[in-house]
Amino acid sequence: MDYDLIVIGSGPGGYVAAIRASQLGLKTAIVEKESLGGICLNWGCIPTKALLKSAQVFEYLNHAADYGIKTQGGEVDFEAVIKRSRGVADGMSKGVQFLMKKNKIDVIIGTGSLKSKGTVTVKIADGTTKDFTAKSIILATGGRSRELPNLKQDGKKIIGYRQAMVMPKQPKSMVVVGSGAIGIEFAYFYNAIGTKVTVVEYLDNIVPLEDEEISKGLFRILKKQGINIMTGSTVESVDTNGDGCRVNVKTANGNIVLEAEVVLSAIGISTNIEGIGLEENGVKTDKGKVLVDDYYQTNVEGVYAIGDIVKGQALAHVASAEGIICVEKIAGQNPEPLNYNNIPGCTYCMPEVASVGYTEKAAKEAGYELKVGKFPFSASGKASAAGAKEGFVKLIFDAKYGEFLGAHMLGHNVTEMIAEVVTARKLETTGHEIIKSVHPHPTMSEAVMEAAADAYGEVIHL
Repeated sequence: MDYDLIVIGSGPGGYVAAIRASQLGLKTAIVEKESLGGICLNWGCIPTKALLKSAQVFEYLNHAADYGIKTQGGEVDFEAVIKRSRGVADGMSKGVQFLMKKNKIDVIIGTGSLKSKGTVTVKIADGTTKDFTAKSIILATGGRSRELPNLKQDGKKIIGYRQAMVMPKQPKSMVVVGSGAIGIEFAYFYNAIGTKVTVVEYLDNIVPLEDEEISKGLFRILKKQGINIMTGSTVESVDTNGDGCRVNVKTANGNIVLEAEVVLSAIGISTNIEGIGLEENGVKTDKGKVLVDDYYQTNVEGVYAIGDIVKGQALAHVASAEGIICVEKIAGQNPEPLNYNNIPGCTYCMPEVASVGYTEKAAKEAGYELKVGKFPFSASGKASAAGAKEGFVKLIFDAKYGEFLGAHMLGHNVTEMIAEVVTARKLETTGHEIIKSVHPHPTMSEAVMEAAADAYGEVIHL
């Protein structure tokens, strides 16, 4: 055997799995067709946050007077914003290269596929192929922007997230189809820097996976920021003849036509499971996902799959956690299966959205009797000082045993606050234990303690 483990795909699932395998003494190789770090580091999580930071800085400049600072305002250099974002992504990808060398992981550049049990075929850039053998193989091939039949991406007028990050010039107008995290983040970014943005969402609420109160709160704030939002609406067709796009939208009140320079399709992802040898080797799939057990082994012994191509949320931190669990099992350890109901989800618009666990509706449907507490940032000293009074923290507890069922946050920097709840739920912390955990003052995180206190009728600052 050439290796103990070969990982196909170097995204946050693949490269983390490879590093953990090396730590556990497994001779490891990783196969990557493009850039180390995968979509997350190169075209997703990292570069989008760089874009969003530029938008936030621009908004600060435009509202500097609110903080007692006199400026002449700012002007967006769109090319420089894009260049900075790409530089951040390139730096992170180089960081993964360093980690591969540090952990003595062989990097094989090319397109990998499962040839047979224990064998991976890699197609090199020059068209040649080479086979590598391993005791175990992890498929971590990730996902791509999903396309609808009536919304085919041409990369110029109808685009996906990759093109949205490297547009040659800032569009004057944009229609964003889909209001999940990707759609809302790009809608916020482009609106903040001066593009006229309309969001079209098929369902009745934006960020539809979130608690309904969060969805409605964010809706009001984004509308106030100037984003046109159409819920309960469907894009029927897009006419790209002419200079821009004519977008035919079906609404509850009939069809309307929107005109925009560009349409961004942000209706989720499709899994990259084609052409990687699944059918040829009898690896079972269902509805575009590879079927695996709790430790990510497929029905073929020695073949594993993690990340976007398996069950669970298509999130970078989920893929990383799955990779670690998978490798630890391969190495003979006894890892605990991942609890998919304790995975935090974050949307990095301004204000941010962060959540974990049950929504109020889901908790009721699961049969729990609830204690629900809320604390608005308008009552927070730190939020007032920061000029970030929009939003709130909502916590949900089981009335009978005090179990921490879920948390939902809308506000400045809440994506940094949600980990407290994830850890608390992991440790089976109760509502009263949160109340009695002294939080520093003044901080945004005090809102977690206050929301817990509100659920039990003990809130101080409301």
